[in-house]
Amino acid sequence: MTSVDKPTTEKPTPDQDARTDKAVTEAALFEAFGGVRGMVETVLPGLLFVTIYTINKDLRSSAIAALAVSLVLVAVRLVRRDTVKHAFSGVFGVAFGVVFAMMTGNAKDFYLPGMLYTLGLALAYIVTALAGVPLIGLILGPVFKENLSWRTRNPGRKKAYTKASWAWGLILLAKCAILFPLYWWADTTQLGWVLVALKIPPFLLAVYLTWVFLAKAPPPIDVFAEMEAEEQAEKAEKARKAAAQGHPEA
Repeated sequence: MTSVDKPTTEKPTPDQDARTDKAVTEAALFEAFGGVRGMVETVLPGLLFVTIYTINKDLRSSAIAALAVSLVLVAVRLVRRDTVKHAFSGVFGVAFGVVFAMMTGNAKDFYLPGMLYTLGLALAYIVTALAGVPLIGLILGPVFKENLSWRTRNPGRKKAYTKASWAWGLILLAKCAILFPLYWWADTTQLGWVLVALKIPPFLLAVYLTWVFLAKAPPPIDVFAEMEAEEQAEKAEKARKAAAQGHPEA
């Protein structure tokens, strides 16, 4: 057998492992935060609202159009049997905005529930990071199949999640620092266009920083694989004992 014919059993190099871990991290983040489609579903209702309101200054038609497109996005996902969590969150956000604006008669109030949610989320990221249970870890732990193992068994990963939570919290606070003064001082169209413009860039920055922190962190501990291995070991042990009882030594 020549060297060409011999089977190769080469192990991946550290560089290859690092590239694989980064690719897995990127794919998991893409899945967790909805990807391009999730961003479109986040932006489109608000964009439609401010576009129609800029043209005709009619709160009712703008609100109905925004809610309708949110429902269409959910329906499309249901028909395609895709995950609907991002689309549903968009529907609830738009619905709250529509109800609030209709109740007050102020078109700017369409944006207020979403702004308050952003502020609350920013504070949640910061508070949980200070408490040692970073929110981004709670969100991504199940995605990486590590659940909460990073809290006690993977300190390098916990540190990365803490940094990422701080990044999300501060970025969202900076966004709120721009939007809330505009809510008081600017008109509806100015606030709407600025809010639409600030939908994607801060989000992408936060996701990128999360990817950077996690790409440099130790790989996740797959607790699901560990549980499966334990179950297989228990089954093997039971089978061994059963076999020993059925065939006692002479």
